[in-house]
Amino acid sequence: MSQTVVARAPGKINIYFRVGAPREDGYHPVASLYLAVSLFEDVAATARDDGLITVGLSEDSTAVEDPESFPLGEDNLVIRAARLLAEHTGSEAGVHLEITKRVPIAGGMGGGSADAAAALVACNGLWGTGLNREELGRLGARLGADVPFALSGGAAVGLGVGDELSPLLLRSRTDWVLALASYGLSTPAVYQQLDILRGEEAIEEPRAVDPQVVQALVAHDLVLLPGLLDNDLTSAAVHLAPELTAVMDMGRQAGALTALVSGSGPTIALLAQDQAHADELATVLIDEAGIDTQTVHGPVHGAQII
Repeated sequence: MSQTVVARAPGKINIYFRVGAPREDGYHPVASLYLAVSLFEDVAATARDDGLITVGLSEDSTAVEDPESFPLGEDNLVIRAARLLAEHTGSEAGVHLEITKRVPIAGGMGGGSADAAAALVACNGLWGTGLNREELGRLGARLGADVPFALSGGAAVGLGVGDELSPLLLRSRTDWVLALASYGLSTPAVYQQLDILRGEEAIEEPRAVDPQVVQALVAHDLVLLPGLLDNDLTSAAVHLAPELTAVMDMGRQAGALTALVSGSGPTIALLAQDQAHADELATVLIDEAGIDTQTVHGPVHGAQII
């Protein structure tokens, strides 16, 4: 058995996101169109002889400005993922998990979920526990609504709380520029702000993603697609971080086909015509507005051993 197994899982963009009223358990039902993009988290699982499960942060992490402040306790999703797999399979093996973070922290791109997905795959490989994708997905859903998608990758419609996935087959890639913020937004705080802004307004439970959006994405129709992309969390994210409006406006003025808040923000996703256009957009935003950017494309694979 290999003493170290490394798994990689992608961040995501919610290119279409409808949010219903909160349920009794506090979760919000959603209708999401997920796209896994080429910004990855790595988790290296190394066997320990003492039965302990520990976590550390790789010095190669680019998404962590202050490593000392990064939480490495029992609440870390990577440790929770490893413990859940061990409990489910009866494994008593120890492991040290080292995270290489590239997805923005609290950036609305599912970085923590990608960590959990990579940890499940890495430990499953290291321990030889033999769970298949479906079984890992069920475990992942217990860790967070976005973990099953980080495991599957690609593109998918997500219903329920985002964990009921229907994969989409895309034959063409889409290119994006991510406008990265120097701060994060708490996902619960953004949802809470959305509920406050809506007040007593009656909100129907979203039961489907607009089929026009799905058709335009599958057809790679870059004329129709930009006008169809939308995110119900935008108003709440902008209320908490008003500067996001200016970032989206600058992106459109620089030539982006559209600009939207990714998930709960504050990362802004700018749609480009192709990779060359994405590179041009990124250069303009860096040079003229001083905005930190990252070019990505999707769809990409879900969590896998590398």
